[in-house]
Amino acid sequence: MPGTDGAEETVDIKQLRALVTVAEVGSVTRAAELLHLVQPAVTRQIRTLEQELGVALFERTRQGMQPTAAGTTMVDRARRALNELERARAELQPTPGVVSGIVTVGLLDSASNLLAEPLASAILRDHPGIELRLLTAYSGHLQQWLDDGDLDLTLLYNLASTPSLNVEPLVREKLWAVAPPSAGLRADIPVPFREVVSHPLVVPAAGHGLRALIDGAAAQAQAEMNLIVQTNSMHVQKQLVRAGHGWTVLPGVGIAEDVADGSLSAAPLCEPEVWRSIVLGTTRAGRVAPAAEAVAKELTRRIHAAVRQGQWPSAQLHARGSAKDA
Repeated sequence: MPGTDGAEETVDIKQLRALVTVAEVGSVTRAAELLHLVQPAVTRQIRTLEQELGVALFERTRQGMQPTAAGTTMVDRARRALNELERARAELQPTPGVVSGIVTVGLLDSASNLLAEPLASAILRDHPGIELRLLTAYSGHLQQWLDDGDLDLTLLYNLASTPSLNVEPLVREKLWAVAPPSAGLRADIPVPFREVVSHPLVVPAAGHGLRALIDGAAAQAQAEMNLIVQTNSMHVQKQLVRAGHGWTVLPGVGIAEDVADGSLSAAPLCEPEVWRSIVLGTTRAGRVAPAAEAVAKELTRRIHAAVRQGQWPSAQLHARGSAKDA
């Protein structure tokens, strides 16, 4: 409420929930339904918050309620504050002897098919008090989310520890040439990079970590690439290759199922070989909650098991972690 007699104005949790919900659904009416409130109450909470902050948070458009620039900033901060309150509540009201809490995990897009279900199954079975939240993206996005406090732990690649980040190396894996089935690529016959670039290429967009590895290989091989499509989606890369538009380069873990079902053919790169290192990243800020520690250990076990059981093509366990029980 606006302060009186010089009192400081305050923002309450109900206002933050209203702000985030309206931003997510783009409608005061729909937000009111989700919050189990009448529409005027949600409108009042938003208006009061705008008065307290001294800025407009939304504008009405044909597409619905859209956050202003100030509103977008406030929504991001409010969402993080609400998430932290949820985590604190879960940690402060545990069942005796049970690890509990909310854990948000980042998985590399290329590894999500292999790891998401086994990780979720193990946590649901062994730690039912943990509420698991899984987000998938490319490494650069995941690192930003970890830095911003939106993730408790995440898989990243080709990254070393920093003053703000703890990193545990887990796996080294080769990159593969990926082509339509008609190309007849085989896992036991590596393909020189110059052979790959003799075909039109579908590649990740510039600035992506995988693209940096591909560009580095091209420079090392002194090969010029014919880039026909650049995309930020591994799914789109594979889709265009299946349709016969060109070849691409991906980690083996991202195409194992496609090769197994015959929809793509693939072979490890050579001349040069190209490797990436998968690491587990956690923030150095604050203590690591017991629930997050439990999920980190389980994720590490799932990765080791996948490598040892041959589910992760051309992968090697990092020496520091290879002795751990899978």
